[in-house]
Order: sequence, then C-alpha cells, then structure tokens
Amino acid sequence: MIMADKTKAEKIEDIAKRRGIFWQAGEIYGGLSGFYDYGHLGCAIKHRFENLWRSYFLDEDFYYEIEATNIMPEGVFVASGHLANFVDPVARCKKCGTAHRADHIMEDFLHESFEGMTMEQMTEIIRKHNVKCPRCKGELGDVSILNMMFPIILGTGEGTKAYLRPETAQGPYINFKREFECLRKQIPVGLAMIGKAFRNEISPRNLLIRQREFTQAELQIFFDPEKIGIHPRFEEVSDYVLRLHSVADRKSNTITEIPCRDAVKKLHIPQFYAYHMAKIQKFYLEVIGLPPEKFRFRELSEEERAFYNKIHWDIELDIESLGKFTEIGGLHYRTDHDLGGHQKISKQDMSVNIEGKKFIPHVLELSFGVDRNIYAFLDLALKEETVKGEERTILIFPRRLAPYDCAVFPLVNKDNIPGKSHEVKEFLKEKGLVMFHDTSGSIGRRYRRMDEIGVSLCITIDYDTMENETVTLRDRDSMKQIRAKISELPEVIKRYLKGEAIENLGEVVKTSKEE
Repeated sequence: MIMADKTKAEKIEDIAKRRGIFWQAGEIYGGLSGFYDYGHLGCAIKHRFENLWRSYFLDEDFYYEIEATNIMPEGVFVASGHLANFVDPVARCKKCGTAHRADHIMEDFLHESFEGMTMEQMTEIIRKHNVKCPRCKGELGDVSILNMMFPIILGTGEGTKAYLRPETAQGPYINFKREFECLRKQIPVGLAMIGKAFRNEISPRNLLIRQREFTQAELQIFFDPEKIGIHPRFEEVSDYVLRLHSVADRKSNTITEIPCRDAVKKLHIPQFYAYHMAKIQKFYLEVIGLPPEKFRFRELSEEERAFYNKIHWDIELDIESLGKFTEIGGLHYRTDHDLGGHQKISKQDMSVNIEGKKFIPHVLELSFGVDRNIYAFLDLALKEETVKGEERTILIFPRRLAPYDCAVFPLVNKDNIPGKSHEVKEFLKEKGLVMFHDTSGSIGRRYRRMDEIGVSLCITIDYDTMENETVTLRDRDSMKQIRAKISELPEVIKRYLKGEAIENLGEVVKTSKEE
C-alpha cells in the first residue's frame, strides 16, 4: 500500500496505528496530548531495543541494572536542582490563550537554535521578528518560565509532597551509597536503569519525539575524577573514527571524522569520555546497523549545556520526517554535582574511601531516549517502492530490531502442510526464536504484510518440504529466496540475524524479479 500525498510523519503515524505499533493514549476519549500507548508490535520492537541496549552496554563486570520508584521525595529534586532550574520558556498567545514553548516556535519561525537564551532575550527576538502564534497568528506575550515537573501529594490531608521523576538518573544517584556498600566498595561502578520519566512539556509534538511520559535507558558510571584522562581499554578504540559535529563545525555545517586518539590530543576530550563515545557510535553503526551518514555526535556549547555538565555531546540521528539531525540521547560528564547535591540536602556522606583516598565520585552519564530511538528507526526504515507493477510499503528494520525473528507460513491450507508448518514453528520456538505464524491469504499477501511490519525473514512450508524436509526462506529487502533443511534452520537464522547475506546461507531458488 503506497501512502501518497502524505508527509513522512503522517505515513509513520498511519502505519503505526494500522499495524499495532503506537497511537495516542486515551484514543477512544479523544486522545491525551503528549502520551502514547504501544501496541503489540511496538512493544516487541521497544523490548528488542532495550534488550540490545542491556546486552551491549552492561558488558563490564562492574555495571549493574537497578530499578527505582517513579515517585520520589521533594528533597531529591531540591538536591538535584530540578525545583529551581528545571524550567522551560513559555510564550502565551494574547489572542487564543495557547501556551507555547518559546524557543521551539522561534526555531520553527526563524530556522535557528535559541537554546541557552534568557527570557528577556527571547522576548526581544519575538518582538523584533514579529513571531506569531502558530495556531491563530495572534500576538505573543512576554516569555516566562514554567517548572516541568509533576507534583504529587501522598496520603490524606496535607499529605507529603513528592514528584514524578523527570529523569531516571536520580534513581542511581540516591541509591549509589547503598549499592556501593553492597558491591564491596568498588570504583568505578555503573548503575543502569530503563524506566519511565515524566515532564510537563508545554507543547508536546512530533509523535514519540517530545512526550510528557517517556522511557529512558541510562547508565550512570561513578568513577575517580583523577582518572577521567585514562581508560584501561582505550587502545581498543584508539584508531576508531568518530563522527563529530563540534561547536567549530556549526558555521560550515560539517561533520569532522577523527580517530579517538586525535580527539583526545587535538580536541582535548578525555580518554574515559572518548572511549564511551566510540562505544556509543559502535552500538548504532555495528550492533543496530545504521548507515554512518545518519549518525553524529553534536557538541553543546557552554551556553547550551546544563551548568553541571563539564562536557556534553548529544547523540543525533538524521530523521527525514523532521528534516534534520535530532537528539536521541547524550553523553554527559556531570562531575560530582549530583552526589554533592544529595550529600548537602540529605546530610548523608556520599564520599568513598578507595585505598586511603577519600573523594566524592564523579559521574559519566550515557542517556538514551527509548521512544525517540523507536521513532528514528521507523523513520529510517519506512520505504515505498513498486515491484513488477505492484506497490510495496516496507519497514527495513535492522534485522535484530524487527518485532519477530521470522515468520512461518504454510503455502496452502491442505495436504497436511499446515500441520507441518505448525511443527516447524514449535521446533524454532524450542530453540528460542520468536516468530509469527500466519495461515490466511495468499502467500504473496502474507509476504507483503510481513514487509510492512518489518519482519526480515519469511519461511514457507510447501510440497517439497513434505518430500525432503527443506523449506523456502525469503529475504525481505532483496526478496531473494533460498532452500534450507529444517534441521539447519536455527543456525541459518542465527547467521542471518547477525547480518549475513541470504544467498550465503543456501541455494538461491528465486530472485526479486521472479517473485
């Protein structure tokens, strides 16, 4: 199905709704702005990404995953600075009364970034360029600020004031000292969390990109600040070329490709930080399998980054439907701001003593917006094409991100072929593979349905299967087909999911032109 005359964002939303990926929460009541529910396929894709993230980033002996509550005491956010500083600039329309995120409508109107500006500076620019309300074209009032956290009263009467956490990071920070004791007082130590965060966005937009409830995957690494300049495994990435868009690259809008060793020497990026830049880039290019030109790190200037971030590079992907590179995560050197703040407010000592040296650990944060990543993958995957006069909508997901490892089909619903298909499905299920089993419609229609939800491999049980125990495997992207023995399927599928070309896994019996 070719979705003509729609923007790419509209096409993504259309296929997401039709196929069970995501849709606006509370849909039957008109929807709730800034909140999205995941359907069965979206949930599967989301879990695939989260599990890939876990297996890749938590590979060190001293990295562990924890789970903290969504609701936290008020003191946590006094210490973190969120109560005082977690604010967004608001410009309210004098005509219709709609509140807008000031820097966003300025960016849309003038096509440049306004991060780090004061309320007065933004108001001046709105007046100078006559920036109007995007809803009714009315005049905008002066820019003010709004705290983005959701307050909660616990219990009855006056109760206890608490907040929904605006980031998962505070979980590892307030649990650090307890974990440090449980883990036999070792440094460095990494505490990871995958969970919900909540922000009262003024103007949620762009589907999963800017929401009020969203999922983060974060790793907080606590380390000795005197060792920021070294990493014991740096030689493994010394020659690895990073894709950087530094502050100096802004004017020319270029990307600098530079080996890690030169990033350390010439750009003064500490080894500990550069190692994790390489780790992140490899995740996207080698594990997920994205094209290199779609990825970059973007350096934030001193005015743009949070005051406690000594070094801050955003992780960005080129998202066509948004027309630009867009932040989907970040790497932040947060120094001792967080533990120091909690020590001051809680009156609990957050310092450690390692071999006679007492210090408050510094933190390197690897932060990923899970929902933003899912949207970016959908944007990168969605393609439309015509094959032999037939229109095809296809989600070219990286194989390891597809909602199912494969699909299993009987060619026809007779002659004991459905029973054999069920037998193959159960055999693969026992080997730990996740598959979709479909018996309705022609084989061509079933292939097209799998193309549209991003399943990369289809397995068809046919009359030859009944004679020689072989099946047809069909590749989503090339539409090439091979024959393989049922007994060899687990190993063949494993190699295929790791990226091996289908023609290397068996005898090609059909090409895309013959389908």
